[in-house]
Amino acid sequence: MSTTTPPTRVFSSDNAAGTSPEIIEAVARAAAGQAMPYGADDSTAAVRRRLSDIFERDVDVLLVSTGSAANALSLAALTPPWGSVLCHRDSHINNDECGAPEFYTAGAKLVPLGGDDAKIDPGELRAAGRHKAGDVHSVEPSVVSLTQATETGAVYTLDEIRTLGSIAEEAGLRLHMDGARFAGAVSSLGCTPAELTWRAGIDLLSFGATKNGTMTADAIVVFDPSLTAELAFRAKRAGQLASKMRFHAAQLDAYLTDDLWLRNAAQANAMAARLQDGLKAIPEVGLLGAADANILFCRLPQQVTEGLLADGYAFYHDRWEPGVVRFVTSFATTPQDVDHLLAAVRRHAV
Repeated sequence: MSTTTPPTRVFSSDNAAGTSPEIIEAVARAAAGQAMPYGADDSTAAVRRRLSDIFERDVDVLLVSTGSAANALSLAALTPPWGSVLCHRDSHINNDECGAPEFYTAGAKLVPLGGDDAKIDPGELRAAGRHKAGDVHSVEPSVVSLTQATETGAVYTLDEIRTLGSIAEEAGLRLHMDGARFAGAVSSLGCTPAELTWRAGIDLLSFGATKNGTMTADAIVVFDPSLTAELAFRAKRAGQLASKMRFHAAQLDAYLTDDLWLRNAAQANAMAARLQDGLKAIPEVGLLGAADANILFCRLPQQVTEGLLADGYAFYHDRWEPGVVRFVTSFATTPQDVDHLLAAVRRHAV
């Protein structure tokens, strides 16, 4: 009997991928013996040291179980209930978090802005940052949230982040980054995590890891220490202060060791690039935007979409508009997986 692993047919989300073996091993080690609860363990302290090294400065870190929790708690610490969060209309916080930011901020309003590739347009941000500022009859512009990488797979360049950071600073706005795929952006751009965040004005980073190899652990990285105490209380009230925090910490400690987080992201990005190159050669396929990270949008003929679904492939389709599909690769995607998908697209396109 063959023991060859069949190619994956799941390209709907990087959340479908499993967990890196190094992280499984770290969790197993953490299960032995005892450790202080609620984040007072050695592993949690080690994660803080590792992230301080990665970001080239002392940072505070709060470990949470989901990216939605990281985003909502961060925005709650940055925004008064009468404030507004300026974000892209395609952002995750605007479309995919079931009102969690509004709930945790006690009513702050999300104000969606436009811009190509799901990146906030600087002109729109400048106008929104001034709109009714100081008017007691309106919500007060308070914070900007950037998604890095974006929901379309594009990546904000360093210059783009600096530009938006300067506009935010001029308007007196705080700056949050939803980094659910932050590792993919770092890998794509080749710049340092520090350059992409606090050196460009970011106050809080939702540091995503579950899409890139961990099991149940993300983090809030705090660049403004004045926010730490409030975040700690908010995390407790939100049920995000895990009693056995060492299991979150063990995952992130292993994730950050020997650049596993960047190696995983580079693999996911490379597989998206391989898929993009293959689709370019198929005349019936129309690529939409560039796959800077690990998400790719394209337009497929209906018979191709139906054929792929019949073959057992999983991917989002017709969610944005008819004929538009989204493919997402992960750290676990292999060249074989991509090549099998491309062969299926070519077969159904004839």
